Amino acid sequence: MQPLVDQPFTIIQPGSKWRNRTHFGTQYAAILVDANYQPPSSVDSLPSPGHGVVAVAMVNGRPEFWQTWWFLLAATLASAGIVAAYFLQRIVLLAGAERRFREAIETMPAMAFVTRPDGYCTFVNRRWVEFTGLTLEQTSESGWQAAVHPDDLGRVVNKWRASLALGEPLEYEVRLHRAADETFRCFLMRAVPLRDNRGKVLKWCGAATDIEDRKQAEQLRADLAHVSRVSTMGELVASITHELLQPISATTLNGQVALRWLQRDPPDIANASQSVSAIVQDGNRAATIIERLRLLYKKVPPRREPVAVNSVIAEMVELLRSEANGHAVSIRTDLEDDLPAAMVDQVQLRQVLMNLLLNAIEAMSDTGGVLTVKSESGAQDVIQISVIDTGPGLPPGKDDQIFQAFFTTKMQGSGMGLAISKSIIESHHGRIWANGNEGRGATFHFTLPLAGQEDERPVGS
Repeated sequence: MQPLVDQPFTIIQPGSKWRNRTHFGTQYAAILVDANYQPPSSVDSLPSPGHGVVAVAMVNGRPEFWQTWWFLLAATLASAGIVAAYFLQRIVLLAGAERRFREAIETMPAMAFVTRPDGYCTFVNRRWVEFTGLTLEQTSESGWQAAVHPDDLGRVVNKWRASLALGEPLEYEVRLHRAADETFRCFLMRAVPLRDNRGKVLKWCGAATDIEDRKQAEQLRADLAHVSRVSTMGELVASITHELLQPISATTLNGQVALRWLQRDPPDIANASQSVSAIVQDGNRAATIIERLRLLYKKVPPRREPVAVNSVIAEMVELLRSEANGHAVSIRTDLEDDLPAAMVDQVQLRQVLMNLLLNAIEAMSDTGGVLTVKSESGAQDVIQISVIDTGPGLPPGKDDQIFQAFFTTKMQGSGMGLAISKSIIESHHGRIWANGNEGRGATFHFTLPLAGQEDERPVGS
């Protein structure tokens, strides 16, 4: 019937078949062309193939139930209801998730905040309000600056503006005002940008964690390390005095020789000049020893910088050589050439080396022996330093306890030397350990990060 629908004046060609086709109940009609034509009484009486017939057809279609308006309306309403139910469920789930998230943020011990891409604060949690006494309205714009210590404000504002401009995560240490007792506590502040699929910053989410107790512990550790250095240097007074007497005695002797050369007639200026040059060298040597001692005695804040480790090792070996000679201990070095610089605090590195060298010397004080200090490039961008002795070795079964505070095998030991060394090395993101040698003695190893490889620490750490 489709040809009749598209073109009312249609010739039924040989081989055509009647098809009962309806289209939403629409009636189609064709004008009769041959008045003498009688339509067949049934589909069985259709014209046979080969006989063209000009025919007219009147079609009365009745749609199937799925084509009726009421079925289509019901199906549309049902589909809309399913879609609406789905989205309603999603809204309920999202609302529940947001409620739980807000409850977690409000009850967390850290202070949390959210800002717009331009830094305008849009949310602060309950912890922030309770600690600083500043509400969200008071914190917005630049109101949050009222909670920052005046000495930290300039640095914090500059870092925050730089992060907003570059879209990079922010991390710094800052002292914040506590409204309850009008004091300041140290916090570690972190903020990260939340981006869309195209990388555009939608908002900033941040948190501030109280690290005041940790900072106080670090200060206590630094004070203890300083006391330990001073105590150790006090024990080395005899050997240090001997170390200083050598250049002083040489200076006195060269001065006397220079006087004799100058008292000749005529004065021997050439030999006198050589003696004076020797006096200058000995004076510089004594000044160097005093400067090394001053650095160990002086209480200064840690300052990490690229350091030539081999030079520090050589200095400490020279400083302690007299102490070693007094116990019949020979000190040798096996230092790798062209060793890269390490990122370390020189004073703290000297203290670690002093602790390990003195422990080795004391371990061999009864029998004498050989103490070897070795440096080499290790794997994973670190420098490894080893202190090897030929003493009695590590205490049996105590390998895991020797770095614990107050553990000692000495009659007069405090048990703090190795514990302090461990804390220093670990604060430099290094590692320290010990093992017994195959023959006699023990070896202590520690690693330090190369300059440029150490993880950046927050400002003020």
